[in-house]
Amino acid sequence: MSTQTSSRSSGSGRSLWRRYLDFPLIWKLAIGLVAGAVAGLAIGEPITVIAPLGELFLRLLKMLVMPLIIVTLIAGVSSVTPSALGRIGFKAFVFYLATSAFAITIGLGLALSVAPGTGLSMPGDEVEGATPPPVSETLLNIVPENPFEALVDGNVLAVMFAAIVAGLALTFMRGSDDDRVRELGDFLRRGVDGAVELVFLVIKGVLQYAPIGVFALIAVVMGETGVDSIVPLAKLTGVVYGGILLQILVYTAIMLLFRIGIRRFYAAAKDPMLTGFVTRSSSGTLPVSSRAAEKLGVREGVYSFTLPLGATVNMDGTAIYVGAATVFVANISGVELTLTQLATVVLVGVLASIGTAGVPGAGLIMLTMTVSQTGLSMAPVALVAGIDALLDMARTACNVTGDLVATRIIAQTEPGMLRDPDAPEPHDAAHALDGTGTPPDGGRGGDGGGSTAAAT
Repeated sequence: MSTQTSSRSSGSGRSLWRRYLDFPLIWKLAIGLVAGAVAGLAIGEPITVIAPLGELFLRLLKMLVMPLIIVTLIAGVSSVTPSALGRIGFKAFVFYLATSAFAITIGLGLALSVAPGTGLSMPGDEVEGATPPPVSETLLNIVPENPFEALVDGNVLAVMFAAIVAGLALTFMRGSDDDRVRELGDFLRRGVDGAVELVFLVIKGVLQYAPIGVFALIAVVMGETGVDSIVPLAKLTGVVYGGILLQILVYTAIMLLFRIGIRRFYAAAKDPMLTGFVTRSSSGTLPVSSRAAEKLGVREGVYSFTLPLGATVNMDGTAIYVGAATVFVANISGVELTLTQLATVVLVGVLASIGTAGVPGAGLIMLTMTVSQTGLSMAPVALVAGIDALLDMARTACNVTGDLVATRIIAQTEPGMLRDPDAPEPHDAAHALDGTGTPPDGGRGGDGGGSTAAAT
C-alpha cells in the first residue's frame, strides 16, 4: 500500500515538473515579473532575504557568455562554404552588418535622448564602472596575444576574434582538395555541432530557472525602491519598440530606392513577421520566411543562402535592444558613457550579432556581453531580464523583416535570381530551404541568431 502511494506521489511530482517545462517560457517570465513586483511592494525591504536566488540567475548568465561566443561563432562562420563566399555572400554580409551597426546606433541615440533609468538605483549596487581604455587600445586588443588568457580575463572582443579566425580556418579545411584535411574538418565540425547542442541544452536549463531568478530580482528591487522602477522600464520598452518601428521605416526607404513594391513585400512578409513575433525565433521562422521569399519571386539560389545567414548575423532588432538597454544600465549605475564606450557598444553589438544563438532570450546574454565589455555593473541587467520576453518579440519580428529585405534586394541585383512572383515555381514550396525542407545548417530551431541553431 505504501509502495503504491509512493509511486503515485512520484508520478504526480514528475507530472507537475513536466507541466512546468511544457508551460510557455514567456508566460513563466511574465508571471515571475508580476508576482515579484507584487511580492516586493507588499512585503517591502524584508523581501531582500531572497536576493541570493536572483544573484544565482546573474551568475548563470555570466557562466554562459564565453562558451556561447566560442561555439556559436565557430559554427556560424564555418557553415558558410568557400564556394558561397562570392558576390551573394559579400553583399549579404555587408548589408547585414551595416544595418546592424545602424540599428544599434538608433537604439543608443533614442535611449540617450529619452534617458531611461535615470534617477533609479539598484539596492546594494556599489560597483563602479571600470575606466575604459583609449579607442586605439580597444581596437588593438581585439587581436589577443594569448586567446586562452583572453578567455580567462573575459575579454569578449578578443575571444570573438579568435573564434571567427577558427571558424574561417574550419571553413577552408572542409573545402580542401586534400581528402585528409577535408575529413578532419568535417570531424571537427561535428564536434563543434555537438558543443553547440551542449551549450544550448545548458541555456535551456538556465531559462527554466529564469522565472525564479526574475521573481527574486524584481521582488528585491521593488521591495527597496517601490514603484520607482516601473516608469524607467516603461521608458525602455518604448525606446526599443520605437527604435524597431524606425528601423522598419529605414527598410522601407531602402526598398523604395531599389523600386521594390512595398505593398507586395509586406503582404508576403507579414506571415514571417507575425511568426517571429510569436515564436521569438528567427531561425525557427526560416520555413515561413522561405515561403515568403518565393512569393516575392526570389529564387532558391539566393534565399537558401541569405535567409539562414541572416538568421545568424542579421540582428537589427536585437542591436536596437542592446544599445537602448546598455544606456539604461549605465543610467541606473550613474555612469555617463564616454565616446569610447559608445563605440565599444556598437562594435561588440555588431560582432556579437554574428554569433547570437537562435533561441529565445539569447539577446539577454548578448546584452551581458556588452555590459561586461564596457565595464558597467551587471546588477541593473536584472531589471531588463524581467521584461526581456516582451522586448524579444518585437526585436525578432524586426530581425526576420531585415532578412527578407536583404534577400529581395540581393536577388534583384543578381542576374536570373528574380522571377515573376505571379508565375508558379516548378518545385514544391514546402521544400523551402534545400529541397528537403531542411536548412543548410541542419535545421535546428531556435533568436537572436542562428549559427547552426535553428535565438533574440
